[in-house]
Amino acid sequence: MSWLQLRLDTDPAASATLEDTLLAAGAVAVTLEDNADQPLLEPGVGEMPLWRETRLTGLFPADADMDAVLAQLDPALLSRCNQRVEILEDKDWEREWMQHYRPMQFGRRLWVCPSWLQPPQPDAVTLLLDPGLAFGTGTHPTTALCLTALDALPLDQASVVDYGCGSGILAVAAGRLGARRLLCVDNDPQALVATRDNASRNGIADDGLEVALPGGYDDAPWRGTSDLVLANILAGPLLSLSATLLAFLRPGGTLLLSGLLASQAEDVIAHYRSAIRLTVAGEQDNWVCLRGQLPAR
Repeated sequence: MSWLQLRLDTDPAASATLEDTLLAAGAVAVTLEDNADQPLLEPGVGEMPLWRETRLTGLFPADADMDAVLAQLDPALLSRCNQRVEILEDKDWEREWMQHYRPMQFGRRLWVCPSWLQPPQPDAVTLLLDPGLAFGTGTHPTTALCLTALDALPLDQASVVDYGCGSGILAVAAGRLGARRLLCVDNDPQALVATRDNASRNGIADDGLEVALPGGYDDAPWRGTSDLVLANILAGPLLSLSATLLAFLRPGGTLLLSGLLASQAEDVIAHYRSAIRLTVAGEQDNWVCLRGQLPAR
């Protein structure tokens, strides 16, 4: 089946009106995307910022009367939108996507491999993971940086906390690398489902895994006892959650932070300085990973 898509280049002020009109005209979906490579980082609570130059795309059935759709738009508004109608051929999107997802190596021995492909090195530490409900497949630089850092750490029999676990990729990787006790925390219930699924797929025993919403776990067994605390989230939460993250660590334990830009690293390092000395463990595409060790008592 083919579809028709109407693309409109517009500005934030007109986006809501255009979106409502396209939906009323029969669009089965409307998407908004950046039309000028302008990043939007960490909007405030309740804010819904749009790009200064926004591309709005309405998806219509192939038999839609696009002249009638265009006639429903305000002519003055439409004249500023550089509109165009395109044919979108339907594809087997799952198969199309699978063709482009390949095994990835992180560090010396760790591989992330989709379940439909054979691991490239049978004797390596392999993590089977398919993109699904939650963030974290290894393709984003922040995840890649954390996986590379994990590969270099001594994790045999370690206790590990993954705060903001997403798909659970980092905790599961730690388990595959020898960690015996894992706590995975996320405020998205879908992330917890994905984490349990990925842990099971990779042979992580239930008795060594705890998955919970923030505040939904027993704090006592973890406070001051964790060998490694991971947090691959944004810079703002890394600052606001610093006391929570540090409280998990045992003396001499390692803190691994990512999800921040290189330009944000100094602020995060300074914020944690009184408790732990953080340094840049890796950088990729302007994203960084910070690593530090809590002083031994």
